[in-house]
Amino acid sequence: MARPQKEQRPEAQLPKGFRDIEAGEIRAMADMLARIREVYEIYGFEPLETPAIEYTEALGKFLPDQDRPNEGVFSFTDDDDRWLSLRYDLTAPLARYVAANFDRLPKPFRRYAVGPVWRNEKPGPGRFRQFMQFDADTVGTDTVAADAEICMLAADTLEALGFQRGEYIMKVNSRKVLDGVLESIGLGGDEYASARLTVLRAIDKLDRLGIEGVRLLLGPGRKDESGDFTKGAGLSDEQISLVVEYLTAEGNDGAEKLARVGELVGKSPAGEAGVTDLTQLLELCETSGYPQERIRFDPSVVRGLEYYTGPVFEAELTFEVRNEEGQVVRFGSVGGGGRYDDLVARFTGQRVPATGFSIGVSRLQSAIAARGKAEDREGRGPVVVLVMDRGELPRYQRFVQQLRAAKIPAEMYLGTSGMKAQMKYADRRGSPCVVIQGGDERAKGEVQIKDLIEGARLSATITDAKEWREARPAQFSVAETELVSAVQSVLARHGRG
Repeated sequence: MARPQKEQRPEAQLPKGFRDIEAGEIRAMADMLARIREVYEIYGFEPLETPAIEYTEALGKFLPDQDRPNEGVFSFTDDDDRWLSLRYDLTAPLARYVAANFDRLPKPFRRYAVGPVWRNEKPGPGRFRQFMQFDADTVGTDTVAADAEICMLAADTLEALGFQRGEYIMKVNSRKVLDGVLESIGLGGDEYASARLTVLRAIDKLDRLGIEGVRLLLGPGRKDESGDFTKGAGLSDEQISLVVEYLTAEGNDGAEKLARVGELVGKSPAGEAGVTDLTQLLELCETSGYPQERIRFDPSVVRGLEYYTGPVFEAELTFEVRNEEGQVVRFGSVGGGGRYDDLVARFTGQRVPATGFSIGVSRLQSAIAARGKAEDREGRGPVVVLVMDRGELPRYQRFVQQLRAAKIPAEMYLGTSGMKAQMKYADRRGSPCVVIQGGDERAKGEVQIKDLIEGARLSATITDAKEWREARPAQFSVAETELVSAVQSVLARHGRG
């Protein structure tokens, strides 16, 4: 007799690099996005929503690096055998949108966008394949005032999220300045494109590796703590010295450092133009109330994407926190951007200048939580009306509707368990209080309100069972007609009104 085949069930497992997001984090994120949106709209940016999927060819060189043109995205083919990809960022869809609607759009065109993006890259600790971005971009003007405004926008956004001055810095540089440095060491032609990219990657690691680590990456290469070897750019000692001199330019402030950099790249037209742009940008910020304590020049800012053509920016959090292992860490960069004047031209052949900034929402949210600036979520769930008698469901539902009519989140317990399980359910829901009406209360026309937040606080101070029963902490009776006002008083007591 054949043995019955075992039923094959799918495994309840997430794909690598993805995660589920639960209620508390979703609500905290919604609060944060609302604050960011408010700042962006004050600046005159308007929302735009583009699809999550684009034709792969529309993404093109907007992928991480030009030396990996077909990697980094999740792709598939449609019925016409054309390749489609999940968007890698929010900028490539913007470029496609502007190209398709250029004639009817106001110039400059100012838009903000928020949504998930996907990276088909190896996941790691804190590195996911899907995450949220919040962008603001100005398209159609090449004035450096637009770049300065983006920097001010980013600084104001961080302060709107609760970060104090001194806890963040907007660091600015220019790809023109970096091009000037590369030209000054003989890497200015197209034939040196690969070498230039290696040098820029080395410069970008200054904060993590220090100047000596960068020096090795500019030269023969570097072996890390695990023994893995990263091949260097192979520059000569003279070339390395000039790059190091650029990175360690001295000055009492960013303006003096920038002036010193101007001396180093003075023979390069691109470098000279970059220094002029940055000087004007910083002057605009300074005169608008954004001193160097908020926005300053930093020669190490590179930004990884190849399409930046002018000023580049990076928002960095400067305070220290302890991670789950108790180690002191800094969050570092939580957003960045810059000027990209050649993206739309890929579709139209017409140069359309643009500048923008992107916030890494998940990373910024983690920083807010670690800093202790996220609101306490205790008691943020709905008021739960317990079901003491299933024959009285209409009465309990009426209580719920009265609370909802007063804009108080509320629900009737819909399970089949007893009171103890119902109380446990309310705790897990984060309920501020529960409404209880048994036969005795119903006969009197009353309900009992149990303040779960206050009860939890008092339970920490009462150790005797007899004292607990007599005190009945945070539990009181009111007339049915006073239900709404009684619940409102509980919420107000805990700042939930």
